[in-house]
Amino acid sequence: MKMLALVSLLAYITFTSAQSSEWGQCGGVGWTGPKTCVAGTSCVEMNAYYSQCLPGSSSVSSVSSTSATSTASGGLPTGTSTAFTNTVAKAAGKLYFGSATDNPELTNAGYVAMLDQNAYFGQITPGNSMKWDATEPEQGVFTFSGGQQIVSLAQANKQLIRGDTLHSKLSDTTASGTTSYPPGYHLASFTAAQLTSIIQKHCGTLVGNWKGQIYAWDIINEPFNDDGTWRSDLFFNTLGESFISIALEAAAAADPNAKLYINDYNIESTGAKSTAMMNLVKTLKANGTPIHGVSLHSEVDNLIPNLRGKKKQIGFESHFIVGEVPTTIQATMEAFVALGVEVAVTELDIRMTLPETAALLAQQKKDYQTVVSACNAVPGCVGVTIWDYTFPGQGAACPWDANFVKKPAYDGIIAGFA
Repeated sequence: MKMLALVSLLAYITFTSAQSSEWGQCGGVGWTGPKTCVAGTSCVEMNAYYSQCLPGSSSVSSVSSTSATSTASGGLPTGTSTAFTNTVAKAAGKLYFGSATDNPELTNAGYVAMLDQNAYFGQITPGNSMKWDATEPEQGVFTFSGGQQIVSLAQANKQLIRGDTLHSKLSDTTASGTTSYPPGYHLASFTAAQLTSIIQKHCGTLVGNWKGQIYAWDIINEPFNDDGTWRSDLFFNTLGESFISIALEAAAAADPNAKLYINDYNIESTGAKSTAMMNLVKTLKANGTPIHGVSLHSEVDNLIPNLRGKKKQIGFESHFIVGEVPTTIQATMEAFVALGVEVAVTELDIRMTLPETAALLAQQKKDYQTVVSACNAVPGCVGVTIWDYTFPGQGAACPWDANFVKKPAYDGIIAGFA
């Protein structure tokens, strides 16, 4: 009897080990692993190259807007819309609805299967792999492999690409006074002529490397303090305001067809900082310096604990806190557009203090709808990019949760484009 029980147990272990776990891969071109799923899940074809074990018993022949929407932790509400974000954005007259991504995430097949869907995301932004420290880690030494991985992914999916960001703060220092970002540069190392040449080489090399492949570049990153004064960094301290035109002109020479943006945070509402940005745009336009757009985002990383840090641009970066979306965001967009530039929401996420609750999720949905509706109402707002579509924890800021389940925020985005 004991031997029979042991045989039965071994048979059970052999059977279950040949099944994929919940959220595991269960099929696709070239897949040689288990093709059945554990009890309570079914194998759903996300695309020809990836099938995944999802909760529930029904299956679909391809990824759809209803896949992965039925299971949220703690019985919290989920998104219910069956529409696709990029599809509705384009139907509303926008150029795209997009997402940022980062190279380490591309090892997750389930994550990539969603990101690959052009109906969801018509545009991709590399989160870090095109920044100065990633592309020129030592002066004059360039590497493009990280950025190229994301460019290749987007091109395979017929998705637009926004490059982020050519100008980075180089004067950040450690306690010992040595430059920490990126290595190889020091605040006092360069004359104005030398730094001009460095900017021209960096911007020209990157833009030239992907000439004709990048729809738009965030060239200038966070030039102003919140009071509208110029931020002290290597560029401004050495070159004054001229570093802006030096970078923009170098980029334009390398790819005359790319859209060139300036990016900053806390410019979504009226105030000293947005006024300073508008004055900068006016000056650049008056001087004939190439500038096509402003990216809007809102810096709140230090206001909620345990939030991932990131860098922004001068579009509307739009890293908001639940319940604190500026009421004047549409009017601010209209004011920038009136200057002869386009605007874009380039880094949208809306964070809450964890744990998530139904009330917070409802307010997050409303806030996403407010931001997207503002862009939708302004013809010169060309698109909305979320700062990744999913991310575990960290303020629960994204429209999908860590298991790729759509949250109520997703419905808010769809409603915003209506």
